[in-house]
Amino acid sequence: MNMKKILFTITFTFCFLVFANAQDYKTGLGLRGGPFIGFTVKHFLNQKAAIEGIASTRWKGIEFTGLYEVHNKAFKVDRLNWYFGGGGHIGFYNNNYTKWGTVQSTYTNVGVDGILGLEYNFREVPINLSIDWKPSFNIIGYTGFWGDNGALSIRYIF
Repeated sequence: MNMKKILFTITFTFCFLVFANAQDYKTGLGLRGGPFIGFTVKHFLNQKAAIEGIASTRWKGIEFTGLYEVHNKAFKVDRLNWYFGGGGHIGFYNNNYTKWGTVQSTYTNVGVDGILGLEYNFREVPINLSIDWKPSFNIIGYTGFWGDNGALSIRYIF
């Protein structure tokens, strides 16, 4: 458990030490497609920091995720940004469709999430495309590491 606390502290300290300007929009709403489909909303708090909410399907259930993200310019390309961050999730699932299949009819998981992604904001139309990897670690419920959540998202930005 100490290693997790150290990694968490280092990650968030790094977030506040990076000072590049990355924001091209204030808020984006859209769809998230991947192994688990859903909706995404991202809102910038300042030039670099954003919060993102995700509601997605998983095993005939639903999962809600909240993330804090730090954005930076990527590869010196205008309107292309990379981002990283962390947060948490809670999921409610039907056990008839889960991979672990216990005797309960429904299941609840709570855990922590990370995110690492790349996004491009089009200048000509108010559209944003992003690709990310969102690993998670469940603390309550079916515990353990899940590294299977990646997605391509498309958002309307304003």
